[in-house]
Amino acid sequence: MADIYVRGKFVITMDKDRKIIKDGCVAIEDSRIIAVGKCEELDKDFKGKAKEEINAPRSIIMPGLIDTHVHLVQGMLKACANYKRLIPWLTRCVWPLQGNMTADDALAAASLTMLEMIKTGTTTFLETGMVGRYGPDRIIERVHDVGLRAAIARHVMDMTGYALEENALHPGLIESGEQSMGDTERLYRKYHGWDGRIFIWYGPRTPGAVSVELYREISAKARELGTGITMHLAEVLEDVEYMTKVFNRKPVEFAHWVGLTGPNVVLVHVVWASDKEIELLAKTGTHVSHNPSSNSKLGSGIARVADMLKTGVNVTLGCDGGPSNDNYDLIEEMKIAALLQPAVKRNAKAIRAEDVIEMATTRGARALGLENEIGSVEVGKRADIIVINYWDPKLMPMNDPVSHIVYAAHGDDVTDVIIDGKIIMRNRKVLTMNEEKVLEDVQKHARELFERAGVCVEPNIKWPIV
Repeated sequence: MADIYVRGKFVITMDKDRKIIKDGCVAIEDSRIIAVGKCEELDKDFKGKAKEEINAPRSIIMPGLIDTHVHLVQGMLKACANYKRLIPWLTRCVWPLQGNMTADDALAAASLTMLEMIKTGTTTFLETGMVGRYGPDRIIERVHDVGLRAAIARHVMDMTGYALEENALHPGLIESGEQSMGDTERLYRKYHGWDGRIFIWYGPRTPGAVSVELYREISAKARELGTGITMHLAEVLEDVEYMTKVFNRKPVEFAHWVGLTGPNVVLVHVVWASDKEIELLAKTGTHVSHNPSSNSKLGSGIARVADMLKTGVNVTLGCDGGPSNDNYDLIEEMKIAALLQPAVKRNAKAIRAEDVIEMATTRGARALGLENEIGSVEVGKRADIIVINYWDPKLMPMNDPVSHIVYAAHGDDVTDVIIDGKIIMRNRKVLTMNEEKVLEDVQKHARELFERAGVCVEPNIKWPIV
């Protein structure tokens, strides 16, 4: 007997053959998928016999989405740093806000981000960097309690700059190398591998805030512990200028020089990469998290995703954070990723919808070292599954489920979310969180934070609010 039996119209399996099953069903027992196939074949064993049945004859069943670049605590900061390029965006707005956060503020913000991710179909994410003032233990435990799967990086640093700008980091975020390295290992020992859903990674800050020696120490320690590393790299031209001037190396070459390339590394953004650097990423098996909304809003540029994919780089997809994207809807991010490459390349065939869905599922799973566990709807895999309703004007007529998900769907078309064989959202209601309390808490904490930091107190809007 199955615990959960899901009956849909299409199952986008993302298996090795990339089969799409029409009139498809999925059976789940404990945390695993035990059957995938035509409903007419599976019904005799599972229909009416499962503990819970989800009948979705006008829906698409697919793997849960995997967001490979998330700032959990930035969910509270939407619209707080508009119309700025990256470095002033960080130094004048985002870092002062984060540097004034209390642990209660951070938990409220992180809870909002988790709620939004669940409601838009993300089941697994990579958090880019906790710091001590956020109270990482409580946030990690909240991630586990709400049922998400996550690799959570802890920021590591021993300097205070960003590229050529010295002392850029807000005082409230500064930590020593000893403190940040030690706390990362403490979190690893305490939480890594928890229920197969929580993993602790190293999150070194961007060059300018970490010494060469510490980067190399991070690389060695991550290899020793068998865990991952994620870092922003080559997001803006200032990054290229800094590494060329100071180290006589381009950003990816610098990362390789200090040991931050390889199958356990996810480099984020990589907007400004040469042909040689792209080849180096492919050769070393280093993963890239593409964040098109953030890179566009901040005027940073557009990563060469089509070229990377063609060269053999494993490119994944990330939403980034509230002030650089304004949502954590990975379905919307798929559309933006799909639109920008043809525009940049002036080639309508530069990237296909299939490529983009891979970036949000199987490629994300590979980047997190979880390709044998998640990323596809296959027997034996962990049951991380979402159900997307297509009985909606924008998705009709349903003549191509892959195209419609990438180019037409929105996150709020997700009706049901299953993670690790547990129903986390049913009929748009999140079962593991009190949505009203999350919204009330974040509204209260946001106002207090804005007043405390002196940032985002009033909206940056030209029109009068009367």
